[in-house]
Amino acid sequence: MGISAQGDPVSAIREDEATETIASIFADIRETLNVEVVNLVWRHLATMPEALEWVWGTLKPLYRGPAIVKAELVHQNLNLPQVPRLSRDVLTAAGLDDAALVSILAILDSYQHTNALALVCFSALLARFEGSARRPSLSSAPQRNEVGPMRRVALPRLVPIAEMPPATARLVHELNGFGEDSDFALVASMYRHLSHWPTYLALIRTLLVPLHESGELKSLVTEARILGQVHGRDLASNIPLTSPLQEVEPVLAAVRRFVRHPIARMTGVCSLVRRAMDESESQPVRG
Repeated sequence: MGISAQGDPVSAIREDEATETIASIFADIRETLNVEVVNLVWRHLATMPEALEWVWGTLKPLYRGPAIVKAELVHQNLNLPQVPRLSRDVLTAAGLDDAALVSILAILDSYQHTNALALVCFSALLARFEGSARRPSLSSAPQRNEVGPMRRVALPRLVPIAEMPPATARLVHELNGFGEDSDFALVASMYRHLSHWPTYLALIRTLLVPLHESGELKSLVTEARILGQVHGRDLASNIPLTSPLQEVEPVLAAVRRFVRHPIARMTGVCSLVRRAMDESESQPVRG
């Protein structure tokens, strides 16, 4: 798989270049998830014959209800390492004004929302077609959406790696390796979105380096994978065991790669970075 013209680490269909069926599904994904951006995994599946149609058609019922509570359980049960909070003074001293902070928080909230959902939904798909679905019971049956809807906010442009200043590109690649164990090629889109503010990426690096070097980030990613598998098995029985695709395994292999690496990794890392912003959530000070 090569790098796309947009700078994606795998072949992918750009949102602004999608047409007909793919464009319609992309719009449905944005509407269903109440977000402005279609994550890379979906745009990559769009390059495989009938894969996007099948996977989205299979998982959309989960996204519309049962998976939302499971995704929230992932967040609640992640054992996040302690990190220093990024105070408003620290962020201001780093040159981040009110508008920048609004956009940064919108990016973090969007990815925190979509990563955990993708983790449990794609894990459910794998469990169903790899034969590890859990028989539903009264205690484990997923509930309808009990979590409030996410506020939809426009996000800044997704910057291609090739357009970044060399130092920023190197920083994005370094951050992308934090918590990863073997597959460094899939660059998390969250870092590319945050590259509009290199000083913020530098702050994130300072937060994460000790956890990366101690192995705590890898442990967090492993925990996210396990939580995804557990809750995915609970959801898998909601998926009909049928497929219109002649070759399902290449699609499952792509999903497996994304789930095990960038999705699990960023479910943990994004939650950690978002926690560090807790003290900066108050309304911007107007002088």
